[in-house]
Formats: sequence, structure tokens, C-alpha cells
Amino acid sequence: MTPAALAQDDVSIPGSFHTTDSLPVHRRRAYWREALTRTFGAVDMTVPDEVYSGTIRTTPLGRLQAVTVAGDSLSALRTRRLVAQSNADEYVVVKLLERGVARLEQDGREAHLGPGDIFMYDMARPVRLNLSRSFRTKSLRVPRGVLGLSESEVAHITASPLGPGTPLGGLLSPFLAGLVDGAGTYPPRTSELMARNVVDLLGVLANERLGRTSMDTPGGNRALLLRIQEFIDRHLSDPDLTPQAIAQAHRISLRYLHKLFESEDATVTRWIQRRRLEECRRDLARRANGSTIAAVAHRWGFRSAAHFSRVFRAAYGMSPREWRDSQGSTSYTPSPTGLIDT
Repeated sequence: MTPAALAQDDVSIPGSFHTTDSLPVHRRRAYWREALTRTFGAVDMTVPDEVYSGTIRTTPLGRLQAVTVAGDSLSALRTRRLVAQSNADEYVVVKLLERGVARLEQDGREAHLGPGDIFMYDMARPVRLNLSRSFRTKSLRVPRGVLGLSESEVAHITASPLGPGTPLGGLLSPFLAGLVDGAGTYPPRTSELMARNVVDLLGVLANERLGRTSMDTPGGNRALLLRIQEFIDRHLSDPDLTPQAIAQAHRISLRYLHKLFESEDATVTRWIQRRRLEECRRDLARRANGSTIAAVAHRWGFRSAAHFSRVFRAAYGMSPREWRDSQGSTSYTPSPTGLIDT
């Protein structure tokens, strides 16, 4: 397969897999450079004149992307010019080096890495990564907006490896490897929750490096918000799930809870309603266990079937019955158009 053919089979597509193994030897180098660049963004990529073997697997994990790469050796350089030219690479890479050795340079630091080390770099700034021998890495691409840290805060944790012998490194290393290996096998909701856990751990790492312990920090706020959102998901079926109950369960004030949700596109109440509607819509599409519309509504915490029908129509532009019936003959998926406070 040539680079032109690769462009039609983009490695950024969820669940993609690329390997040089089936290619003629003289085509492998160009293919491998193109595949690496398409996976990790606008980067000056140097690979050996003779590429023997290389594989890349990418799989979505919630809003993150899991990537496994194995190859002979490579050198990747992202310059200020490439950063300035690219406006689509707003993400941070968290990488586990499973095999090989590496050298990473970013933000005035240089790190020498070995098997089991976890490191992080930011695609919004210049970076150099050299893998001088046969290697295997497992990575998560984390959108900057999901991470919830400022550029200056991220700069404190780039090129600062976590060794497998450190407390946080010993925890994060097997967790990261398992997440990348299992990406694509989890239900969508599980993937989203696992992705949030990764973001939570990165927030802990940032606070540790910055010497902060208070939850009144950007990273701490984000971590707490993610925990609250997971709590909401676990208790959607409870009709008594209210902002007051959530604040009490997390030992924070109601005012502070509302402040946390200022970064979201909904109030706490609307967030709960949105998640309930999403689960109801999924059950109705599957015609779960032959349940009635009222039964589905009650299963996800709506006290009144009439109220559920009203807010469903307001959100999706059709009644629950129309949505359920449409699933028998079409793949149409409505987008929320609005929400009504409960």
C-alpha cells in the first residue's frame, strides 16, 4: 500500500490498524512515515532507511484515543513552525514505554526513558522524541479541553517520567496498559467512565508536581466534577436524585456544586435530565425487554410518563413513541434541541 492509498484508509479512523508486514520492502519506509504522521499529527518523522516491521492500532476510548505502536526505531520532531501551521492537534499524549529506550525533550527538560516508564508531552508546543531501537508504546491521546489544565500547568508535567517503582507510576502503568489493550471492547458508557478516570489520575499527577493538594484548583475542580458526573450516572434511576442530594453526598455546598457545572453546557438539573433522556432513548431504540414507554421512563428516574414525553419531545423534536417506531426502519439519530427543567 502506498501513501496515497493510506490517505484513503486514514489511521485516525476509530478502530484502525496498519502494518508494514504485508508490504514489499521498498514500500515500507514511505508507508511507515505516513502512518506515523497521520497518527500523531504534523511531525517531522525520521525512520531507518530499511523498515523491517511496524504496526499501529488506534481505538476510541470515550473522548480519548488509545494507540499502540510497535516498530524498529524512529525520531519525531514537532517544531514551532509545525505547531503554528496546525490548529487541529490540541491534545496531550500520555505514553507508556513497554519495550525499548527513549529520549524526550520538551519545555526545557530532557528525559531518558526505559521500559515501564510513563511520560507525557503536549502537541501544542515543540517536542522531540527519539526511540533508538526496537520499541513498543501504548498511548492515550487526551484532548486539551478534557484534561482541564492550563498550558502552563501542563508544562509542569511534560518530559517528567513516572517510573514503575514510584507509587503513582506503579498504579498508572498497568492501568494504562490495560485500558489501551481493552479499548474497543467496552460498552460506550464504560469507555467514557474509564476515560474520566484517566483524566482524574492525570489531575492528581499535575497537582502532585505543582505541589497542590486543595481541590480549589483547576485540576482538582475537574477531577471532582468528573467524580460527581460518575455519581450521577450510577444514581440516574433514583427519582430523588437532586442537586441537594449530590452536594450532600460529596460534602460540598450547593453553591459550590453549581459553580463546578459552570464549565458544562447545562445546570446540574439539566445535566441529570440529559443523561436520563440519553438512557431512555437508548432503551427505546433497543425496545429493551419489550418495556412500555412508561416503564422505561420510570426505570431512569422520571416520576411521570407525561412529563417524560414532554421533555423528550422538547429535547429531540419527536415523541418517545415516534422515536421508538422510527428505529424499526431507519438509523436516524436525533440531536437534542433543548431541555426543560424538572
